[in-house]
Amino acid sequence: MTQPRAPQIPVVVLAGFLGSGKTTLLNHLLRNRSGNRIGVIVNDFGSIEIDAMTVAGQVGSTVSLGNGCLCCAVDASELDTYLETLTGPAARLDVIVIEASGLAEPQELVRMLLASDNPHIRYGGLVEVVDAAEFPATRERHPEIDRHLAVADLIVLNKTDRVTDTRLRAVREAVGASGGRAAVICSAYGRIDPGLLFDPVLRPDEDGSFRQLTFEDLLPETDRTHEEHLHAAYESVSFTSEVPLCPRRFMAFLDSRPAGLYRIKGFADFGAGDPGNRYALHAVGGFLRFVPRRWARDEPRRTQLVLIGTGVDAEALRKGLEDCKDAWQPAADDQDASELLERGMWGVLRYVRQPDDTGA
Repeated sequence: MTQPRAPQIPVVVLAGFLGSGKTTLLNHLLRNRSGNRIGVIVNDFGSIEIDAMTVAGQVGSTVSLGNGCLCCAVDASELDTYLETLTGPAARLDVIVIEASGLAEPQELVRMLLASDNPHIRYGGLVEVVDAAEFPATRERHPEIDRHLAVADLIVLNKTDRVTDTRLRAVREAVGASGGRAAVICSAYGRIDPGLLFDPVLRPDEDGSFRQLTFEDLLPETDRTHEEHLHAAYESVSFTSEVPLCPRRFMAFLDSRPAGLYRIKGFADFGAGDPGNRYALHAVGGFLRFVPRRWARDEPRRTQLVLIGTGVDAEALRKGLEDCKDAWQPAADDQDASELLERGMWGVLRYVRQPDDTGA
């Protein structure tokens, strides 16, 4: 019997200029980690404050954060080495977050991740944190911020509590224009729902019966309405189909997916296009990846997808997916369909959308 393959660990790049609130957001993720063990790679020098723990500025140091999470301070040249360490079975990590230097070029870190030969990781997205109160001044000092926004998968407009509604609208419009198709979400004190970045984990030894309380459990509950909860800032759309999808229509849907749609995950059934496999789909921002998986014996043949985003039209997404349904039968002379399958379905497709040279 084939052994089930270990799930790949998502690696999220957390970027933003100095003072934008990256470390505050990281602290928030560590305190609200939904049962995940998080590995943190600090791509910077100097002392980095992570809650009460100070990571020494010495490159190569590793500190346990006491909740199953680890933190490393590394030079970018040693990134692969530490990814190898953090993805080892002994670390038992579920998510890795790279906090980039405030002056780093985040797209370089993304390229390193996409070019990595480490089979245990997958790209989890580039999150660019922006200080809403200081955005005009930051843009004047660092005009390259437009380039960073253009390659981001998710933009967190932070410190929105420090600006008026009118100014926030202006900043959001400017950020949205620079960010292209990236989803934009507003926050204060770096508080975003971790569900945007990674899924909660339930371990066999944490099945809800008896376990030791964590720091996360001891945080006080606040009396907030549903609209005030973090998850109200984004929408999750589920789609299930017993009818196989047409590869051509589905790829067209993915290529034209709307701005604000941040993540897509699940499995797609292409019926006669490949009767032996279902396709695990992972999309984040402009990154798309298909991996064929053999159907298990007696496993129901269906497509199951979850789409996560902000400001998206849920009904339009469902209709777009409904239009992809088709009991597709490949014809012998259907060269375009064959090329599509070879390009997009057989194996792995990876890409990162880059702004074109014309600025269009």
